[in-house]
Amino acid sequence: MSHIQTALARFTDKPATWLVTGVAGFIGSNLLETLLNNGQQVIGLDNFATGHQHNLDQVKALVADAQWANFKFIEGDIRDIAICHQACAGVDYVLHQAALGSVPRSLEDPITTNSSNIDGFLNMLVAARDAKVKRFVYAASSSTYGDHPGLPKVEDKIGKPLSPYAVTKYVNELYAEVFARCYGLQPIGLRYFNVFGPRQDPDGAYAAVIPKWIAAMVRDEAVFVNGDGETSRDFCFIENVVQANLLAATTENTEAVNQIYNIAVGDRTTLNQLLTTLAENLAPRFQHLKEFKPIYRDFRSGDVRHSLADISKAQTLLGYNPTHHVGEGLTKALDWYLQNLK
Repeated sequence: MSHIQTALARFTDKPATWLVTGVAGFIGSNLLETLLNNGQQVIGLDNFATGHQHNLDQVKALVADAQWANFKFIEGDIRDIAICHQACAGVDYVLHQAALGSVPRSLEDPITTNSSNIDGFLNMLVAARDAKVKRFVYAASSSTYGDHPGLPKVEDKIGKPLSPYAVTKYVNELYAEVFARCYGLQPIGLRYFNVFGPRQDPDGAYAAVIPKWIAAMVRDEAVFVNGDGETSRDFCFIENVVQANLLAATTENTEAVNQIYNIAVGDRTTLNQLLTTLAENLAPRFQHLKEFKPIYRDFRSGDVRHSLADISKAQTLLGYNPTHHVGEGLTKALDWYLQNLK
């Protein structure tokens, strides 16, 4: 039995009701797919600012009709407190993924990032408190570590934030802790490290590096590298993130609640290593990649040089055990992109 099946085993006879915010996004739609495949009732909330209808359509095609009937979608914005209350009504567990991601976006438009990520987050906390949900699991971020130089990153040692986005994600953690102390809410924050996988948009203005590079390489477009390529990241496949969310929501370990966890694999890959791996996997199918060369440019403002997670806390308190390391995850991601890229 997988970690996900173990986490949901007690809901086999009586399904729980879950709210997934940002349900039409990359992470949200993967959570939706897993929950529906395991017989759960799901309410989804999204305003399509960064999510897509085609993600929901793909989930619908992947699950049985009876499972899809367990899904209710609400189109709305977490900055609207009335919508948040509507979405939380009757919900057992909240998996809050809705946010405006991207460091560059936050540097260009800090006001909108703040409005979505702080005002919207506070609305969700209030609505979850009022609905008396059992657990509030939310997407935190490794950007919270800021300029702290230590590796690997340990949850209780952070530096100063390097972008407006990082500020908003740190404020989320502070608000969640206050709601636990003042109102008895049971929040758990998951600091994601460079998540990748199926349904991650390669074409958005702020697309993450893996889908963006795959798309560019397949289309024979220029591949740009910020800096010298020796910047490193702890890339985490989406199935690990789904596992962490469901373990956090369902844990019966009282010590695990009102905590922050690193969600990654505990391994570091440089951008140059990532490029080499992608090129080696794609070259047999795309002749133009046999002479592939990336274009190096200046380092990007707000970027952290190196990132590596200590995942021992999540392993100990949540039972988290990543099933996919970078190579295995890239194989699955490549298969999906090659089937879905236009």
